[in-house]
Amino acid sequence: MRLPNYICDRWIESKGEGVPLVDPVTGARLASVGSDGLDLAAALDHARQVGGVALRQLSHAERAGMLARIADLLSAGREAYFDISRRNSGATEADAGFDVDGAIFTLKSYVRAARNLGDTRGWVEGGEVPLSKGGNFVGRHFLAPQRGVAIFINAFNFPAWALWEKAAPALLAGMPVLIKPATPTAWLAQRMVADVVEADILPAGALSVVCGGARDLLDHVREGDVVSFTGSADTARRIRTHPAIVERAVRVNVEADSVNSAVLGPDAGPGSAEFDLAVREVVREMTIKSGQKCTAIRRVFVPAAHAHALADAVATKLGKVTVGNPAAEGVRMGPLVSRAQQAAALEGIAALRTECELVCGGGENFEPVGASAGEGAFVPPTLLFCADGERAEVAHRVEVFGPVATVIPYADAASLARMVRRGEGSLVASVYSSDAAFTDALVADIADLHGRLMLVDAAVGGDHTGHGNVMPTCLHGGPGRAGGGEELGGMRALGLYLRRHVVQGSPERIAALAAGCADAALLSA
Repeated sequence: MRLPNYICDRWIESKGEGVPLVDPVTGARLASVGSDGLDLAAALDHARQVGGVALRQLSHAERAGMLARIADLLSAGREAYFDISRRNSGATEADAGFDVDGAIFTLKSYVRAARNLGDTRGWVEGGEVPLSKGGNFVGRHFLAPQRGVAIFINAFNFPAWALWEKAAPALLAGMPVLIKPATPTAWLAQRMVADVVEADILPAGALSVVCGGARDLLDHVREGDVVSFTGSADTARRIRTHPAIVERAVRVNVEADSVNSAVLGPDAGPGSAEFDLAVREVVREMTIKSGQKCTAIRRVFVPAAHAHALADAVATKLGKVTVGNPAAEGVRMGPLVSRAQQAAALEGIAALRTECELVCGGGENFEPVGASAGEGAFVPPTLLFCADGERAEVAHRVEVFGPVATVIPYADAASLARMVRRGEGSLVASVYSSDAAFTDALVADIADLHGRLMLVDAAVGGDHTGHGNVMPTCLHGGPGRAGGGEELGGMRALGLYLRRHVVQGSPERIAALAAGCADAALLSA
């Protein structure tokens, strides 16, 4: 089976053999994808000239209505999407739900957020600014959708959620979308686009998908386009410095590598609620989607007096996690998405072991349940212990994109803050403590290098949404190594696709332009 691309409102197969998509449990070939022979310049022009024009003619309420219909359509196709996720990603039922249900939930969140926008099309910001003594000349700030294409170059780990968490605000803002899903898991994104196209929900030109390589896609970007990338820092650097991006000042949003942290407070010893909550969350983050989440916990900072106790508690729980074929009874964790990712994870574990002690896992003599270790892309949950985090280098630098975490003891608050900051920018850190003074001081010390901080104490208990769970109503992104981008955060996300400008003129003319615009204060609600 060869999966076609959808550009210029036509399904087009690539030339040549294409790249195989495989089942990471068995190594069996499932389909092939490719982009050879596609006219990507024409694809972008069609999206701008047809899709963009059609979307801008619709009100915010009409665009939100289309998102609602997409959410209903995806809900109806949920079982088929779960099946693709299991076969192409090696996902367990929980893993598939995290991706597919997360996509549906995010779409519905934007529908709810847009419920008060009505028939508006543009945005007005603040009141009139007097510019003349007589008051007959004023200025006012407006925001309008950019007249380009929202180009999404996505990672392999969330083919469903990454598609719709980006597409929802772009379409609501009035920009057409072109998705370039990661090749190894492109099937799910391609199928979702196909279902939306068949249902005829969006205007012509509003939605395109290119499977396989990006090829010369970025050569054809121009002013008004937006590129949103999720993936490695190396690829992000190449995108940001692409000649067409630089020359035309194309807006780029990046989510890249992140060595995220979990911190146990000095008050949270064994037997405390916070200790148990931290252990449970570390285990969950290591095993859900086999640790293949940009927000997963990679470093676990623990007071020196409790570090071995926490490592032992985590290792004990990991020892009860059955790894293997998700179709086999009792399996709680599946493989990584490909043999290439497996090789990269094992290489990363080897690098960590140059300065860390192996607590459990590691991959030696590992046999998955209901599958062959030689055919699948399995890596067992692996916990390491770094006795001297202040001198360590690899533990703060290497992100193993799999079920791997490192416990690092700290002596005092100053040492802890120094080590957390050596992640050089992260998407998220979670703190487990009821000591308000400790928590407040740590937040002040590390907030500038994190996109999100999750504070958990006995009062919160298990009601938190999760260290690695990205909520559509809260900001997602992070500074520095994490890419410097921002996504989600409710209506704030529309700002990526809008351009601010000021219009100056008579009060009557400015008032006429503002009529039918939504209040930009809603973009930060």
